[in-house]
Amino acid sequence: MPATPAWPPKSAPRLFVEQMLGEGLQISIEGPQAHYLARVMRVGPGDAVILCDNTTGEWAARVADAGKRDVLLTAETLLRPREAVPDFTLCAALLKKDRFDLVLEKACELGVARIQPVLTRRCVADKLNLERARAILTEAAEQCARTALPELLAPVKLDALLRDWEANRTLFFADENGGGPAASAFAANNGPAALLTGPEGGFDEAERTAIRALPQARPITLGPRILRGETAVIAATALWMGTRGDWTAPA
Repeated sequence: MPATPAWPPKSAPRLFVEQMLGEGLQISIEGPQAHYLARVMRVGPGDAVILCDNTTGEWAARVADAGKRDVLLTAETLLRPREAVPDFTLCAALLKKDRFDLVLEKACELGVARIQPVLTRRCVADKLNLERARAILTEAAEQCARTALPELLAPVKLDALLRDWEANRTLFFADENGGGPAASAFAANNGPAALLTGPEGGFDEAERTAIRALPQARPITLGPRILRGETAVIAATALWMGTRGDWTAPA
């Protein structure tokens, strides 16, 4: 007797929706998401779709109807509750568009809780399309099977970031001029943490002095080589996740 196929199948498309999900709840998908389901994935009645609402978690849903403009789904089974996200904030200086797109994508994949874009004196870019950035984060979360979207904050100037810094959050400062070894610094920290990385041209001396004057700042080094802004983000975030984040927890 043949085995019963797993449901939902691993190949089922996966989407984040704004509506809070619940057993038996019907959801109407419209716009680009409907086009993706109906025209790209070619779903039909009875097919499975995985839905996440960034609140309750991940649900198996079944297609009730697939039209030209919308797809009607019924949420059936809660597969996983929303993941517990380590309290880690990425404070990344804005980079050129394609490079900051990569920062957003990889920060989401690596598991950061929130992203705070930062404006510094040597930033080449000075604006961020938040709607587009959130779309990049959502797509990355769907691709890597996250059940929680990173919080994306509006860009802030460095002096304002430092002025309003949380009293109980350590700020690890990736300083190309040197600091303590990143792995050791991360391992010694037990509370809420953040990582500050610089722009293409690095921080200037006045900015570096201001950051180091912050009581919660911990200058760190990411090795003997000068890293691109996006490389520093990826390397340091991965190291923090492997040291103090959720990579050490059993899968």
